[in-house]
Amino acid sequence: MPSTPAPAGAAPDVHARTLRCAIIGTGAVAHLHARAVAQHPRAALVAVTDLDRTRAEAFAAEHGGHVHDTLEALLAAERPDVVLVCTPPGAHRAQTLAAFAAGAHVVVEKPPAPSLDELDEMRAAAAAAGRRLAVVFQQRTGTAAAHVKRLLAAGALGRPLLAVCETLWFRGDDYFAVPWRGRWETEGGGTTLGHGIHQIDLLAYLLGDWASVEGRLWRLDRETQTEDASTATVTFAGGAVAQVVTSAVSPRQVSAIRIDTQKATVTVDHLYGHGHDDWKITPAPGFESEAEGWALPADEERSDHAPLLRDVFDALLADAPLPPTAADPARSFEIVAAIYASAAAGGAPVTPADLAAHPTHRGGFASPVTDMRPAP
Repeated sequence: MPSTPAPAGAAPDVHARTLRCAIIGTGAVAHLHARAVAQHPRAALVAVTDLDRTRAEAFAAEHGGHVHDTLEALLAAERPDVVLVCTPPGAHRAQTLAAFAAGAHVVVEKPPAPSLDELDEMRAAAAAAGRRLAVVFQQRTGTAAAHVKRLLAAGALGRPLLAVCETLWFRGDDYFAVPWRGRWETEGGGTTLGHGIHQIDLLAYLLGDWASVEGRLWRLDRETQTEDASTATVTFAGGAVAQVVTSAVSPRQVSAIRIDTQKATVTVDHLYGHGHDDWKITPAPGFESEAEGWALPADEERSDHAPLLRDVFDALLADAPLPPTAADPARSFEIVAAIYASAAAGGAPVTPADLAAHPTHRGGFASPVTDMRPAP
């Protein structure tokens, strides 16, 4: 990893190393990345690039960094330690592979790629280059999520039995008017891939490996090639069964997970980020006396890009494995892929073994969508 050189004759001080970061794509989410970089004491934004140079220049004026017309020019001139990929998913593979070839680590926004095959290529390139690939699933972060994960892993709440995972969001016609949205070839999928993956990822972070998926895709109201809603049943290796509903047509928006265990019900109800007030652990009858031991920690940190990138940067600086909040980049992506693959098979169950050798849905998620809109 490139680093700040030590003075001549002095032993290098690893504690003085600063991660030189570059951002590709300067849309809305890139501002969250830039702020997270600014908050880290040993990271600095050195360069940005965007297809729209005017937008890139405005972004750099706010957050810093040199502006480059292309990623190739940026990589050659700056040799960054970390490339933060904030572009639409169709561009992620090529940009990530270029960054690895230039010796950089990569942090890529979700969804990490338009297909499992492309994600496999990205992971293989990271391994070949000796670099790290982190995917931004910021819903895993926060002290409450970490606390609940520890309770579940330790068995303190008993065995997880039933779960409900809801991403009920609202996106109007103006949202889908953006040329690359709502099209299989440019966005890769609909609301399941673009929106629901966040809560699906948090659910899988808490419950672990998945065992089967049965899914359906629906077009309820929007003029879009992909789905504007989906429904699925997901079973987990530990025996829990989850109902997963994702929507882009729900006026009262909520992101919610409920997990019923043998001893309690765990809930989180929020929208785009959660803190302690959004979580609740309700004991089952007869287990009230154990509830005091389940209390959330006194110190609170909300879910956000900043703690995720902080922990990733700390791991890179220490040459340590990626933190749990950034590990397992394929797990929730596989569940989403299985929803699409199941829908293509009329709702038939899809297992990890099925998906590993799937003839179509490792290479893309285009699937039949049931159109429920009235005939014109």
